[in-house]
Amino acid sequence: MTGQEDIKGMILRRWAALIRTADRDAYRDYIAGTGGTDYTATPGNRGYQMTMRDLGDGTTEVATLSWWVSLDAVRAFAGEDIAAARYYPEDDRYLLTRPEQVEHHEIVAGGAGGSAA
Repeated sequence: MTGQEDIKGMILRRWAALIRTADRDAYRDYIAGTGGTDYTATPGNRGYQMTMRDLGDGTTEVATLSWWVSLDAVRAFAGEDIAAARYYPEDDRYLLTRPEQVEHHEIVAGGAGGSAA
């Protein structure tokens, strides 16, 4: 993603749930080897990020953001019902919540940042 023209019309897929804060590192590694690998192996994926936010009560909100060239590319990853969250066999070991739906957003503006000073 180098400029506004490169990202306009792309799709952001966002999923979020809660895990135990003590599981942060293990869950990060688990997702890198499951969902992260599957995201990047799917044609039309332009990368993903995972974010974490400790809530101060022993839980952490985790979100995955994946970037796609089209809804058809999302469908190749997620299946026909792209709004349904996709889960893996070991997810219940980590997840405190298991949302049934994900969000999809069309990118309408933006671009990559400049070089570091």
